[in-house]
Amino acid sequence: MNTRPPRKGEIESKDYYFVTVDEFKKRIKENKFVEWAIVHGDYKGTPIKFLIEELQKGRDVLLELDVQGAMQVKKKFPDGIFIFIAPPTWRDLEDRLRKRNTEGEKALEKRLKDARIEIKYNKNYNYLVVNDNIKTALKKLESIIIAERCKIANYKK
Repeated sequence: MNTRPPRKGEIESKDYYFVTVDEFKKRIKENKFVEWAIVHGDYKGTPIKFLIEELQKGRDVLLELDVQGAMQVKKKFPDGIFIFIAPPTWRDLEDRLRKRNTEGEKALEKRLKDARIEIKYNKNYNYLVVNDNIKTALKKLESIIIAERCKIANYKK
């Protein structure tokens, strides 16, 4: 859920739930989020109801979060598995953001600055995947999920 305007092609309730800042703040006061943060000037958060419902169904839940959000989730779910996705180089990250062409120069510079700070938090994660090639990165993610499912401690009796 977030407060930024939808980007071209994004669909409400498929890509994100888009809400006003006032609605988001109301949900914060009601403790409706497992994590939330102000990211690049916009409020973003994960509804706790969704997460708990999916976990109760025995499903793996993948959350795409910035470092602030991941650390909040880790405090509430310390046994969770956290995977840091990193660009191969800073130049690659900048090129990808520019090709995406979804924000102005000022917002792009803020993203790049934030990324340099966030990379320092990778030691707080269980795994690091370098996204140098999308197919290779996806294979690594799949391998991590499979390995975690196969751990003796994760087998249901």
